[in-house]
Amino acid sequence: MAEARIYHNSRCSKSREAMALLTEHGIEPEVVYYLETPPSVEELRTLITDAGVSVRQAVRTKEAEYKELGLADASDDELLAAMVAHPRLIERPFVVTSKGTRLGRPTSLVEEIL
Repeated sequence: MAEARIYHNSRCSKSREAMALLTEHGIEPEVVYYLETPPSVEELRTLITDAGVSVRQAVRTKEAEYKELGLADASDDELLAAMVAHPRLIERPFVVTSKGTRLGRPTSLVEEIL
């Protein structure tokens, strides 16, 4: 792994902020464009667990797919499967370094692992 890995969506302001924070610290991260290359269910489960958040905290509930798929009462396994099938549902950005994993919302959480 590079010094850091970011699961990035360049259209997302929080993702861009996290990328800028990494660059400001002299880190050129490995960039995973998760909308194009979604993580597997197991990879996503690991990111979520390592970041210390729940599956429900890692899903974007305001996306149209969330409502269309009726995910309000879905189990964690159902949410994970939906997030992999519809990666826009994945909250962003996840940042991974040798010091840990964080969901960069707020971006300042990423500083904990730099």
